[in-house]
Amino acid sequence: MPSAHRRSATGTTRKLRAYDPDRTRKALIAQVEATADAAHRLTPEQRSLPSGLAGWDVHHLLVHLALQIDAVPKFLSGPEARARTAEVSLPRWALSNGDVAADLDARTRERAARTEDAPALIDAAVADLEPVLESAVREDLLVPGAFGAMRMLDFTVTRLVELVVHGDDLARATGVAVHLDRQALAGTVRVLADALAAKAPGSSVEVRVPPFAVVQCVEGPRHTRGTPPNVVETSPLTWVRLATGREEWTRACEDGAVAASGERADLGDLLPVLR
Repeated sequence: MPSAHRRSATGTTRKLRAYDPDRTRKALIAQVEATADAAHRLTPEQRSLPSGLAGWDVHHLLVHLALQIDAVPKFLSGPEARARTAEVSLPRWALSNGDVAADLDARTRERAARTEDAPALIDAAVADLEPVLESAVREDLLVPGAFGAMRMLDFTVTRLVELVVHGDDLARATGVAVHLDRQALAGTVRVLADALAAKAPGSSVEVRVPPFAVVQCVEGPRHTRGTPPNVVETSPLTWVRLATGREEWTRACEDGAVAASGERADLGDLLPVLR
């Protein structure tokens, strides 16, 4: 399959990152299993705790996780997109997600209000997912989405992002460990890093999230040799929290969770990239 490209605001052509279908499928299975396991280890008291997300307790968060898993079989059971080529890339999905946040919130609240057993809802979503796992990572299938046609493989990668981000929310809210699959975490880091590069195209700042991603962003003098003059480096989980608004840039820098050097290395005004 030919490599896909997008033209940035600077006029340069940027190659879109590829995701391996087999690794994506395995990561989805692992992260879904980790989510279900954590849900069943929660006590009723823990399910009533604040989730850290505005207006949601942990029950709402569990219901939302179930809906994210169920979105895969739901999309596969619907019609294919009418478009001939993909209209939405993963970076665009991340940057556009805030546009449908209110709708997602309303749907989660409505479903939570009529759901007594959120772990059972997750189990039902997992049962519906299992028969369609191979189709979930098809590169040739386009499905209609809120922002336009998307490859089914890419849509499944967005589920990894949802499960990793909200799995971390769940762990922080309850103190119950939620295993983050290495490949699922890697995909999440890369989607969010590529979204930053799309939001602020350029080559003056290098953002490093070892061992998963390195991207260049922000307009300014182009770096070509040696150590870049503007470098940001952080850990995968800190990056996920920064890129989704769970952690504040200035505080992360002050706490030493982020190393930022160079006059252009302040990313505070560019984050989060996914709301």
